[in-house]
Formats: sequence, C-alpha cells, structure tokens
Amino acid sequence: MNLDLIPALAAFAFVSSITPGPNNLMLMASGANFGFRRTLPHMLGIGVGFSVMVLMVGAGLVQIFDAYPISHRILKAGSVLYLLYLAWKIAHAAPMKTGAEKGRPMTFLQAAAFQWVNPKAWTMALTAVTVYTPDTTLAAIALVALVFGAINLPSVSTWTVLGQQMARLLTNAARFTAFNWTMATLLVASLYPVILP
Repeated sequence: MNLDLIPALAAFAFVSSITPGPNNLMLMASGANFGFRRTLPHMLGIGVGFSVMVLMVGAGLVQIFDAYPISHRILKAGSVLYLLYLAWKIAHAAPMKTGAEKGRPMTFLQAAAFQWVNPKAWTMALTAVTVYTPDTTLAAIALVALVFGAINLPSVSTWTVLGQQMARLLTNAARFTAFNWTMATLLVASLYPVILP
C-alpha cells in the first residue's frame, strides 16, 4: 500500500465510522437502555467484526458477488429483514428500571456477526478495499483493517456515551418509549439507500 494513502484512509474510516448508521443507532439505544459498561461487548464486536469483514472482503469474498449476483440480492434481502427485526426490538424495549430482565444488550459475537448483514458495513468494506488497496496485497488489506479497527472503537463509543447521557432525560415511561421509537424509526430510515436503487 502507498503510505501516502493512510491519511485519506484514516479520514474515510473516521467519517464512515462516526456518521449515523445501523451500528451507531443501535449503540445509542443500547447506551440509553443498558449503559456504557453493558454495551462494551457490543462496541468491541463491531470493531473486531468489521475488521475481519474487511480482511475477508479483501481476500476475495467480493468475487463471489461478481460470479453469483443473486448472492448479493439474497444478502440484501436478509439484511433488510434483520434490521426491521432489530428496529422492532428497539421500539418495544422495556425501560431498564422496570423491566431490565426483558432485554439485554447485543453480545460480542452478535455484534460481530451483525456486520455481515449491515448494509453500511458492506459499503464501507467494499469502498475501503477497492479505493485504498490498489495493489490488493494481504499486507495492504491487513493495514486497512488495522486502521479501521483503531479508529472504529473510539468513534462508535461516542454514540454509546451519547445514548448513556440521553438516559438522564428519559426519566419517565413516555420519554423512554418516544426515544426507543425514534431510534427504531431512524434505524428503518437508514435502509433507504439499500431499498431504493
């Protein structure tokens, strides 16, 4: 990899990691519902899961989509259905004080696996591999994954902290319900670029 590309890659990693998307909206909701400490496995799962995804995409997984276009459509449909399910779960989450046992934050493995059905993660991984690894060597792909891993965790942590701070305003059931429904609606709205060509 041309080392001159690293600042541009770091900027891309930061902007794409910090901007709203399914991961960040779910982390904000989790921060509000469960707090920072209980959301930590979710945050780590995103960072590690996405880095592994970049490695796999760079190692040739994208060629499967080129050879079998139907596989991309199947992944897209599965992603939309899973995100709709997650939005429903967020909208119907019980307040922590009155029903914490009814919900739990996403685990490390769940968050890592979620990257494979997250449309924004696919876009980020494909862009990172195609734009920032012109020589497509394993070392270049590993460097892209490393840069994303280093930048991703602090970026997504911001959304968890924001959600945790929002919890201070969610002092009654009506506010809590409104917040969760807003997060669920925003998560569904994040599907707009995926559903429309």
